[in-house]
Amino acid sequence: MSDNSYKELETIVYGMGGTFFGTSEVVEHLPEELKKYPFAITFGIRLSDAIIDEIGDKPTFTYFNHYRSVNALIDQISLKLVLSLQAHGKRAYSIAASQSIPSSPIPYSGVFPHKTGAVLAGLGWIGKNGLFIHKDYGPRVRLGTVLTDMVLPCENKILQNKCSSCNRCVKACPALALTGNLWEAGKERGHVVDARACSEYMNTNLKHIGRGSVCGICIKVCPRAGSGT
Repeated sequence: MSDNSYKELETIVYGMGGTFFGTSEVVEHLPEELKKYPFAITFGIRLSDAIIDEIGDKPTFTYFNHYRSVNALIDQISLKLVLSLQAHGKRAYSIAASQSIPSSPIPYSGVFPHKTGAVLAGLGWIGKNGLFIHKDYGPRVRLGTVLTDMVLPCENKILQNKCSSCNRCVKACPALALTGNLWEAGKERGHVVDARACSEYMNTNLKHIGRGSVCGICIKVCPRAGSGT
């Protein structure tokens, strides 16, 4: 690809409100039907610290609305990236900002984990909360992914996990869904988080806040929040 094409993709992300941007080669991590899109564009939006800081022992209505609004923006950025790639004669496939596929081989997951592209792009690591931890903004981010057959410059350099001995999220999880284990490449998700326990807790206790509500406690308590922490 030309430098101008790459710059155009970056400009779309940042121009529409994205906070960070990266690329990776992900063909080895894709289901067979998606291997024709071997490269991933990963971008993210930093969540509002003011809204996250309001979370106590349960999420707030404001957080629920913020979460949904950011997801909607991510999907809009993804659409714009897809249209740009198609205009350059390339194929592109966007991954929904937040969507679980009932027929997925891994329960409570989508067609491709945003976290995989983000980690391979060297933007951060997977924390003990099972979430992506950005190297500058911690877990207070939401991710977007667009897969494409456009050849993208990438290093696929995985950063060192910096959760170390910290267990704040493990102790704070009301669903008791976190094992306290450090994430390791190739390990199943259950090594770090019990996704069923997390989902069932939210469905049982948080439906009054909104359909598909999210907890956010493990994000709130993480000490890696904010640039440079």
